[in-house]
Amino acid sequence: MDLVFFDISLWVFLMLFAAAFLAGVIDAIAGGGGLITVPVLLAAGLSPAEALATNKLQGCAGTLSASYHFVRKGQVDLASMWFPIVMTAMGAMFGTFLVSYLDSSLLLKAVPIILIAVAIFFFFLPKVQPYIARRVSLTHGQFAVIIGTSIGFYDGLIGPGTGAFFSTAYLCFMGLTVVSATAHTKVLNATSNVASLAVFLFSGHIIWALGIAMGIGQWAGAQIGSRLVITKGAALIRPMVIVMCLAISVKLLLDN
Repeated sequence: MDLVFFDISLWVFLMLFAAAFLAGVIDAIAGGGGLITVPVLLAAGLSPAEALATNKLQGCAGTLSASYHFVRKGQVDLASMWFPIVMTAMGAMFGTFLVSYLDSSLLLKAVPIILIAVAIFFFFLPKVQPYIARRVSLTHGQFAVIIGTSIGFYDGLIGPGTGAFFSTAYLCFMGLTVVSATAHTKVLNATSNVASLAVFLFSGHIIWALGIAMGIGQWAGAQIGSRLVITKGAALIRPMVIVMCLAISVKLLLDN
Protein backbone atom coordinates (compact mmCIF):
# COMPACT_ATOMS: atom_id res chain seq x y z
CA MET A 1 0.00 0.00 0.00
CA ASP A 2 1.40 3.41 -1.00
CA LEU A 3 2.05 6.03 1.64
CA VAL A 4 0.28 9.28 0.75
CA PHE A 5 1.11 12.82 1.92
CA PHE A 6 -0.94 15.87 0.93
CA ASP A 7 -2.88 13.62 -1.50
CA ILE A 8 0.39 12.79 -3.28
CA SER A 9 2.06 9.38 -3.19
CA LEU A 10 5.37 9.01 -1.37
CA TRP A 11 6.79 7.55 -4.59
CA VAL A 12 5.92 10.76 -6.44
CA PHE A 13 7.78 12.75 -3.76
CA LEU A 14 10.80 10.47 -4.16
CA MET A 15 10.68 10.73 -7.97
CA LEU A 16 10.51 14.52 -7.81
CA PHE A 17 13.32 14.68 -5.23
CA ALA A 18 15.57 12.53 -7.47
CA ALA A 19 14.73 14.63 -10.54
CA ALA A 20 15.48 17.83 -8.62
CA PHE A 21 18.80 16.44 -7.37
CA LEU A 22 19.90 15.61 -10.93
CA ALA A 23 18.65 18.97 -12.19
CA GLY A 24 20.59 20.71 -9.40
CA VAL A 25 23.85 19.08 -10.49
CA ILE A 26 23.31 19.96 -14.16
CA ASP A 27 22.00 23.48 -13.50
CA ALA A 28 24.99 24.41 -11.33
CA ILE A 29 27.31 23.45 -14.18
CA ALA A 30 25.53 24.60 -17.32
CA GLY A 31 21.97 25.68 -16.56
CA GLY A 32 18.88 24.07 -18.05
CA GLY A 33 17.75 22.11 -15.00
CA GLY A 34 14.17 23.11 -15.77
CA LEU A 35 14.30 20.72 -18.74
CA ILE A 36 14.16 17.94 -16.16
CA THR A 37 11.99 19.39 -13.41
CA VAL A 38 9.14 21.03 -15.35
CA PRO A 39 8.18 17.89 -17.36
CA VAL A 40 8.37 15.80 -14.17
CA LEU A 41 6.08 18.24 -12.34
CA LEU A 42 3.62 18.13 -15.22
CA ALA A 43 3.78 14.32 -15.20
CA ALA A 44 2.95 14.41 -11.48
CA GLY A 45 -0.39 15.99 -12.36
CA LEU A 46 0.26 19.70 -11.80
CA SER A 47 -1.27 22.29 -14.11
CA PRO A 48 1.17 24.32 -16.26
CA ALA A 49 0.79 27.34 -13.94
CA GLU A 50 1.38 25.19 -10.85
CA ALA A 51 4.36 23.47 -12.48
CA LEU A 52 6.03 26.77 -13.42
CA ALA A 53 5.42 28.38 -10.01
CA THR A 54 6.54 25.29 -8.07
CA ASN A 55 9.55 24.92 -10.35
CA LYS A 56 10.60 28.48 -9.54
CA LEU A 57 10.46 27.67 -5.80
CA GLN A 58 12.64 24.57 -6.07
CA GLY A 59 14.92 26.26 -8.62
CA CYS A 60 15.68 29.01 -6.09
CA ALA A 61 17.13 26.39 -3.75
CA GLY A 62 19.50 25.12 -6.42
CA THR A 63 20.80 28.48 -7.61
CA LEU A 64 21.13 29.79 -4.03
CA SER A 65 23.02 26.62 -3.07
CA ALA A 66 25.48 26.99 -5.96
CA SER A 67 25.85 30.72 -5.28
CA TYR A 68 26.59 30.08 -1.62
CA HIS A 69 29.33 27.59 -2.54
CA PHE A 70 30.95 29.94 -5.08
CA VAL A 71 30.91 32.88 -2.64
CA ARG A 72 32.31 30.72 0.16
CA LYS A 73 35.13 29.54 -2.11
CA GLY A 74 36.05 33.09 -3.09
CA GLN A 75 34.91 32.81 -6.72
CA VAL A 76 32.47 35.71 -6.30
CA ASP A 77 32.73 38.99 -4.36
CA LEU A 78 29.13 39.85 -3.47
CA ALA A 79 30.04 43.41 -2.42
CA SER A 80 31.06 44.22 -6.00
CA MET A 81 27.89 42.67 -7.44
CA TRP A 82 25.25 44.66 -5.59
CA PHE A 83 24.31 46.79 -8.62
CA PRO A 84 23.92 43.87 -11.09
CA ILE A 85 21.93 42.02 -8.40
CA VAL A 86 19.54 44.97 -7.94
CA MET A 87 19.05 45.51 -11.69
CA THR A 88 18.57 41.79 -12.35
CA ALA A 89 15.95 41.59 -9.59
CA MET A 90 14.08 44.59 -11.00
CA GLY A 91 14.10 43.13 -14.51
CA ALA A 92 12.93 39.71 -13.31
CA MET A 93 10.07 41.11 -11.23
CA PHE A 94 8.91 43.27 -14.13
CA GLY A 95 9.06 40.31 -16.52
CA THR A 96 7.08 38.10 -14.12
CA PHE A 97 4.43 40.80 -13.68
CA LEU A 98 3.99 40.93 -17.47
CA VAL A 99 3.67 37.17 -18.00
CA SER A 100 -0.13 37.40 -18.09
CA TYR A 101 -0.20 40.43 -20.38
CA LEU A 102 2.39 39.76 -23.09
CA ASP A 103 2.35 37.18 -25.87
CA SER A 104 5.64 35.39 -25.26
CA SER A 105 5.14 32.91 -28.12
CA LEU A 106 6.98 35.14 -30.62
CA LEU A 107 9.98 35.48 -28.32
CA LEU A 108 9.97 31.73 -27.65
CA LYS A 109 10.36 31.09 -31.38
CA ALA A 110 13.55 33.15 -31.44
CA VAL A 111 15.11 31.55 -28.34
CA PRO A 112 16.22 28.27 -30.04
CA ILE A 113 18.14 30.23 -32.67
CA ILE A 114 19.87 32.29 -29.98
CA LEU A 115 20.71 29.18 -27.93
CA ILE A 116 22.18 27.42 -30.97
CA ALA A 117 24.37 30.51 -31.49
CA VAL A 118 25.44 30.28 -27.83
CA ALA A 119 26.29 26.58 -28.31
CA ILE A 120 28.44 27.47 -31.35
CA PHE A 121 30.12 30.23 -29.34
CA PHE A 122 31.03 27.81 -26.54
CA PHE A 123 32.27 25.27 -29.10
CA PHE A 124 34.77 27.82 -30.48
CA LEU A 125 35.23 29.53 -27.09
CA PRO A 126 39.07 29.38 -26.78
CA LYS A 127 39.49 31.27 -30.07
CA VAL A 128 36.42 33.51 -30.08
CA GLN A 129 36.19 34.78 -26.49
CA PRO A 130 39.58 36.58 -26.29
CA TYR A 131 38.89 38.23 -29.67
CA ILE A 132 35.48 39.58 -28.57
CA ALA A 133 36.65 40.56 -25.06
CA ARG A 134 39.46 42.69 -26.52
CA ARG A 135 37.06 44.64 -28.76
CA VAL A 136 33.85 44.84 -26.74
CA SER A 137 33.83 45.55 -23.02
CA LEU A 138 31.35 46.93 -20.50
CA THR A 139 31.87 48.59 -17.14
CA HIS A 140 30.23 47.00 -14.11
CA GLY A 141 27.53 49.67 -14.20
CA GLN A 142 26.85 49.18 -17.92
CA PHE A 143 26.74 45.42 -17.47
CA ALA A 144 24.24 45.77 -14.62
CA VAL A 145 21.90 48.08 -16.54
CA ILE A 146 22.09 46.42 -19.97
CA ILE A 147 22.68 42.74 -19.23
CA GLY A 148 21.27 42.38 -15.71
CA THR A 149 18.00 44.14 -16.49
CA SER A 150 17.40 42.54 -19.91
CA ILE A 151 18.28 38.93 -19.01
CA GLY A 152 16.54 39.28 -15.65
CA PHE A 153 13.43 40.44 -17.52
CA TYR A 154 13.74 37.49 -19.89
CA ASP A 155 14.01 35.04 -16.99
CA GLY A 156 10.92 36.49 -15.35
CA LEU A 157 8.95 36.40 -18.59
CA ILE A 158 10.11 33.09 -20.12
CA GLY A 159 13.29 31.61 -18.61
CA PRO A 160 14.84 28.84 -20.76
CA GLY A 161 18.56 29.40 -21.31
CA THR A 162 18.97 32.22 -18.77
CA GLY A 163 22.17 30.72 -17.33
CA ALA A 164 23.73 30.32 -20.78
CA PHE A 165 22.88 33.92 -21.67
CA PHE A 166 24.42 35.30 -18.46
CA SER A 167 27.55 33.16 -18.91
CA THR A 168 27.99 34.28 -22.51
CA ALA A 169 27.59 37.92 -21.51
CA TYR A 170 30.21 37.61 -18.77
CA LEU A 171 32.63 35.89 -21.16
CA CYS A 172 32.13 38.37 -24.00
CA PHE A 173 31.68 41.71 -22.24
CA MET A 174 33.56 41.27 -18.95
CA GLY A 175 36.36 38.97 -20.10
CA LEU A 176 35.93 36.47 -17.26
CA THR A 177 37.21 32.90 -17.32
CA VAL A 178 34.69 30.10 -17.84
CA VAL A 179 34.71 29.13 -14.15
CA SER A 180 34.39 32.74 -12.96
CA ALA A 181 31.61 33.45 -15.49
CA THR A 182 29.72 30.37 -14.28
CA ALA A 183 30.09 31.43 -10.64
CA HIS A 184 28.88 34.99 -11.29
CA THR A 185 26.06 33.65 -13.45
CA LYS A 186 24.71 31.55 -10.59
CA VAL A 187 24.46 34.63 -8.35
CA LEU A 188 22.44 36.58 -10.92
CA ASN A 189 20.38 33.50 -11.82
CA ALA A 190 19.57 33.05 -8.13
CA THR A 191 18.61 36.73 -7.99
CA SER A 192 16.18 36.47 -10.91
CA ASN A 193 14.71 33.25 -9.51
CA VAL A 194 14.07 34.76 -6.07
CA ALA A 195 12.62 37.95 -7.59
CA SER A 196 10.25 35.93 -9.79
CA LEU A 197 9.29 33.73 -6.85
CA ALA A 198 8.39 36.84 -4.85
CA VAL A 199 5.81 37.67 -7.53
CA PHE A 200 4.59 34.06 -7.80
CA LEU A 201 3.92 34.05 -4.04
CA PHE A 202 0.78 36.08 -4.72
CA SER A 203 -0.46 33.80 -7.53
CA GLY A 204 -1.58 30.90 -5.33
CA HIS A 205 -0.11 28.38 -7.79
CA ILE A 206 2.84 27.12 -5.71
CA ILE A 207 2.48 23.56 -4.41
CA TRP A 208 4.57 24.08 -1.28
CA ALA A 209 5.01 20.44 -0.20
CA LEU A 210 6.43 19.44 -3.58
CA GLY A 211 8.46 22.62 -3.96
CA ILE A 212 10.15 22.17 -0.58
CA ALA A 213 10.88 18.47 -1.19
CA MET A 214 12.38 19.27 -4.58
CA GLY A 215 14.21 22.26 -3.15
CA ILE A 216 16.09 19.98 -0.76
CA GLY A 217 17.10 17.81 -3.73
CA GLN A 218 18.12 20.87 -5.74
CA TRP A 219 20.23 22.22 -2.88
CA ALA A 220 22.12 18.93 -2.52
CA GLY A 221 22.60 18.51 -6.28
CA ALA A 222 23.80 22.09 -6.73
CA GLN A 223 26.42 21.60 -4.01
CA ILE A 224 27.88 18.71 -6.02
CA GLY A 225 27.59 20.56 -9.34
CA SER A 226 29.29 23.71 -8.04
CA ARG A 227 32.17 21.64 -6.67
CA LEU A 228 32.60 20.01 -10.08
CA VAL A 229 32.73 23.46 -11.71
CA ILE A 230 35.71 24.46 -9.54
CA THR A 231 37.57 21.14 -9.78
CA LYS A 232 36.91 20.31 -13.45
CA GLY A 233 36.63 23.82 -14.89
CA ALA A 234 36.18 24.51 -18.59
CA ALA A 235 36.76 20.87 -19.54
CA LEU A 236 33.39 20.08 -17.96
CA ILE A 237 31.49 23.35 -18.40
CA ARG A 238 31.96 23.85 -22.15
CA PRO A 239 30.54 20.50 -23.32
CA MET A 240 27.73 20.67 -20.75
CA VAL A 241 26.69 24.16 -21.89
CA ILE A 242 26.73 23.06 -25.53
CA VAL A 243 24.62 19.98 -24.79
CA MET A 244 22.11 21.88 -22.63
CA CYS A 245 21.74 24.73 -25.14
CA LEU A 246 21.00 22.26 -27.92
CA ALA A 247 18.67 20.24 -25.67
CA ILE A 248 16.67 23.34 -24.70
CA SER A 249 16.53 24.39 -28.37
CA VAL A 250 15.19 21.00 -29.48
CA LYS A 251 12.56 21.02 -26.74
CA LEU A 252 11.38 24.54 -27.59
CA LEU A 253 11.24 23.71 -31.30
CA LEU A 254 9.17 20.58 -30.59
CA ASP A 255 6.86 22.45 -28.22
CA ASN A 256 6.26 25.23 -30.75
